[in-house]
Amino acid sequence: MSNDNPPVDDAFVGENKSGNPIEENLKSGATWMRCLFMLISCVLASVAIFAGSVIVVLGFFWVLFTGDVNQQMKEAGQSVATYLYNISRYLTFNTDEKPFPLGGAWPAGKPEEA
Repeated sequence: MSNDNPPVDDAFVGENKSGNPIEENLKSGATWMRCLFMLISCVLASVAIFAGSVIVVLGFFWVLFTGDVNQQMKEAGQSVATYLYNISRYLTFNTDEKPFPLGGAWPAGKPEEA
């Protein structure tokens, strides 16, 4: 990446690039807001992991006792997995789109066909 093409992240848009870049980054309100959203996303990811674990256990027992996969649990599991993927992308700066409920919508639960 060159100085001519700064990153697209909104933390750097419209910033004055003269002076000490570390000082400017530390004073950037957008950077600190991203930090807050990242911390909230980590808490939400923990809740989603717990919910996903419950779905896994319930889905296993459903198959154990009925012999069939429960479609609603399958869709819920896909939805939670996609949500965790969205959070991971946000936390690793691969996207600026905030995950649900911070900005994005809850992901659909329809599993992708292979």
